[in-house]
Amino acid sequence: MAEVVPINTERTNAQATRLAAADSSTRLKAALAIGSDPDPAMLDALVAHCAIEPDFYVRDMLTWALTRLPADLTVPRLLAELDSANPQARSQALHTLSKIGDTRAWPAITRPLLRDSDDEVARAAWRAAVALVPEGQEQDLAVELAAQLGRGERQVQRSLSRALVALGETVEPILQAAMASDDPVVAAHATATHRLLQDPDAAFEPAVNEAKRIFALGPEA
Repeated sequence: MAEVVPINTERTNAQATRLAAADSSTRLKAALAIGSDPDPAMLDALVAHCAIEPDFYVRDMLTWALTRLPADLTVPRLLAELDSANPQARSQALHTLSKIGDTRAWPAITRPLLRDSDDEVARAAWRAAVALVPEGQEQDLAVELAAQLGRGERQVQRSLSRALVALGETVEPILQAAMASDDPVVAAHATATHRLLQDPDAAFEPAVNEAKRIFALGPEA
């Protein structure tokens, strides 16, 4: 019979208290300590704090701490967060799933998440989808992502472009079709993304500006 390891309630309570501290540096150190000495008893506390943590660096450390726990425990718990009414809970769960890289999460990356009205959730869903997409389904994902070309501000558009470029040459004909769109915003975004596909080191902003110029001047340009 396997030995049952008792839960150190005093320790977990102390760690949970530090995670809830008012000072962000204390929360950061707490997340680092938890990740350095992984304890499955902290799973719920880590996930709960991901949903409310205001500091980017602390959230990133919380994600790292979650990746240190067994995927058999973390993946189901994170999948449950995808149904949360809290956008940050959804986005952080998606972000963490992309870092864990467990393909069992792929079926949960649904169209509603990829098209979530909250930009941060959608961006996290795009990254997770690219990280988890099974071989042979890249083109279907590219079509779904390309349907959102022209969405949002520059930061959102940049994230979508990076996701599409990460899918490789399969997006080439899809971008070519979008570049012929009658919508100048969609056409410019598709053209900028196509340029990044050809030259991943190119800067996004100049690519968008050049795409707009070309669209304004017409095909002869």
